Amino acid sequence: MRPARPSRAALAAAALAALLAGTATSGCARSSALAGNAGPDSTLIRRDIAWLADDAREGRGTGTPGLDSAAQYVARRFAALGLAPLAAADSVCNSPCSPGYLQRYTARPVSPRGHAGPAVTLPASNVMSVLRGSDPALRDEYVIVGAHMDHLGRSSESALDPDAKDAIRNGADDNASGTAAVMELARLFARHPARRSIVFTTFSGEELGLLGSAYWADHPPVPLDKVMAMVNFDMVGRLKNDKLIVYGVATATELPAIVDSANAAPRLAISAQGDGFGPSDHSSFYAKNVPVLHFFSDLHDDYHRATDDVEKINAGGEARIVGVAERVIRTLADRDKRLTFVKAAAPVASGGSSRTGSNVYLGSIPDMASSAEPGLRLSGVRAGSPADKGGLKTGDLIVEFAGAKVTDIYSYTDALYSKKPGDTVTIVVMRDGKRVNCTVTLGERGK
Repeated sequence: MRPARPSRAALAAAALAALLAGTATSGCARSSALAGNAGPDSTLIRRDIAWLADDAREGRGTGTPGLDSAAQYVARRFAALGLAPLAAADSVCNSPCSPGYLQRYTARPVSPRGHAGPAVTLPASNVMSVLRGSDPALRDEYVIVGAHMDHLGRSSESALDPDAKDAIRNGADDNASGTAAVMELARLFARHPARRSIVFTTFSGEELGLLGSAYWADHPPVPLDKVMAMVNFDMVGRLKNDKLIVYGVATATELPAIVDSANAAPRLAISAQGDGFGPSDHSSFYAKNVPVLHFFSDLHDDYHRATDDVEKINAGGEARIVGVAERVIRTLADRDKRLTFVKAAAPVASGGSSRTGSNVYLGSIPDMASSAEPGLRLSGVRAGSPADKGGLKTGDLIVEFAGAKVTDIYSYTDALYSKKPGDTVTIVVMRDGKRVNCTVTLGERGK
């Protein structure tokens, strides 16, 4: 177990935390909550991430007091901004949280790999609020802005550092950064509401299988046929080389142009991906025929590890992402016409292999931004990993894995997870324009 750090975030955020104890009916609290820059404020973003990712929250595992505390923090922020609650009128939350913001449900995660026994149930909550639109003709239509609040807590089940055992995995980027983005966007839109209403929401249970967003979509507080789009944020706190990935642009015909127009100078290098499905909460809404966008600043070496801490957050970069997102959301909420929804089938594994539940380990970090060339580009290789020992390098383009052609991340994971720890495979990469064969003995996670 890692020794607990002094709670520097508690000191840094003392004034803000005191503010958030106020209620939505307090004019002073609302005025203070709207304070900050007229544009995205990196100081507020970092402060929120520091509070959410402090050791005191113990990694915000679903069903834990740490996540309950995070949910109440978000609810107090929404209340202080004057956003209306969307949960049932009899919703109850602990003082000083205003009632009506928490959508309570029972999380039923899939049993961990290899574990027998009765199914686990966990008490869980989503946070839901709405900022009413300014246009009487459009305010009964909605744009949903969301992110998941939860992380792994002290569990090593889905961690990529199981040897750290029950260490606190704070999830500063995954996904305190997305939660902070939602709160900052709520502040910006509270200053200048859009024509349509905007639902600001944060989910629990994402790390257990999109449980909170699935429950939200199955029990919507607003009619889903009145929803223009859902915009999701997951891991947006580690912008590097100005590279931002936006998924879902193919879920409505107008979205590519909207995203491109929102990318004002100084422009980010946006990789616009079409897929509306994927391992984050936007997928729950796309399955309900809602156009979606998913903002993501890519994987990194601290993903699902105890090293994902606030000190590594690029708050200035996240503020730039929030700026692009604000322009996208405002365009969606202000446009006269609805989007033209495009339905696509969910991607499926080929060859019958499973992309989940495998304990095989390579140690490569995929670059999630696609390129024109088929294959899977590596944005990193973990030191001492099987990939490193086998000669794989950052920037390599994997085109073949154990005789199977690799065209994208799906074919790559199909090939990888069809193997088992201890297997020796040949991985073919393109490096400096040449095909290079690497022989790799696959490892086991945590070994």
